[in-house]
Order: sequence, then C-alpha cells, then structure tokens
Amino acid sequence: MSKEIIFSKEAPAPIGPYSQAVKAGNTLFVSGQIPLDAETGELINENITEETHAVMKNLEAVLRAAGYGFEDVVKCSIFIKDMGQFATINEAYGQYFKSNPPARETVEVARLPKDVNVEISCIAVK
Repeated sequence: MSKEIIFSKEAPAPIGPYSQAVKAGNTLFVSGQIPLDAETGELINENITEETHAVMKNLEAVLRAAGYGFEDVVKCSIFIKDMGQFATINEAYGQYFKSNPPARETVEVARLPKDVNVEISCIAVK
C-alpha cells in the first residue's frame, strides 16, 4: 500500500518531524491540530470556544487538501487541559458533525504543545 503525505497552506505547518496528514489507501490520518493561525503562526486563544473552532478549521483545511470532509471522519481524539471545559469544547466541536458523528475519546492531559487548551486529531475514510 502506498502512502501520500498531505499538506495544506491553510493549516499551520508542522512544528516538529511529522506530517499534517498521511493518506494510506482510502484512509486519512490527520495529525493533532492546535489553535494556530496558519498565516501568522499566532495562537488563537481568546477563550476555549474560539480555540476549539480554530482547531476544527485547521482540521477542515487538512481534510479538504486531501479531498475529504467532516462527513468522512470516522474517529477523533480530543486532548484537553481541563475536563471542566468539556461541555464548552463539546458544543463547539458538535457544530461540525451535525449527523452521524464519528467515534471519539476525550482525554484530559497535563500539557499540550504551546500550552494550548485543546488539540484534536482525526481519521477519515472514503
């Protein structure tokens, strides 16, 4: 099986030795996205709702670069610094999956890259 590296200028460039996404067969593995503005490199962290929407927009840009969309997502992993913010994150996240939402887990972690409050990765299949 071949693999294809996916890159979108509309999402933040990787900040380490990894790809934004890798397509293997008809499955797309999207690396965790944080709330970075792709153009400026600045964090978008006014509040947790804004952060979550920024993460989802970055995920969407990577999905789109590979020819996928949120309707193709089968699994998400959400990492958050404070489980007390779960309901707010969940409300923003849910706006991107109106029907047939993917499987997922949400895990509270001690720290995330650039000290953001939320990071989300996903797997999509066509």
